Amino acid sequence: MPKGKKEKVERRQRIHDSIRETMFGTSVRPRLSVYRSNKYIYAQLIDDMKGHTLASASTLADDVEGESPTEQSRAVGTLLAERAQEAGIEEIVFDRSGYKYQGRVQALAEGARDGGLQF
Repeated sequence: MPKGKKEKVERRQRIHDSIRETMFGTSVRPRLSVYRSNKYIYAQLIDDMKGHTLASASTLADDVEGESPTEQSRAVGTLLAERAQEAGIEEIVFDRSGYKYQGRVQALAEGARDGGLQF
């Protein structure tokens, strides 16, 4: 029997909470947090020690181009990598927020790697 929306959201949140127990971003190596909605994808670099967002990018930005959502996600990763390097960040910790590492989340990670971020 297929799972309903509520069960999927609760499962993802449980996985995300489990990941966040051990994952921590610093100013030297911030956490790349991903949020994926049905229409857009958002990514931000977070310094958990200070509670500050150091850089962010999303498909809502004018700089992001691509026909498919996967191409747009890769462009978001590249844009975030450019903004991170402007802020002097080269190494990050990737937080997939409980989403499976496939499709748009994987494309965003690959775009960030192509842009020069190491994780």
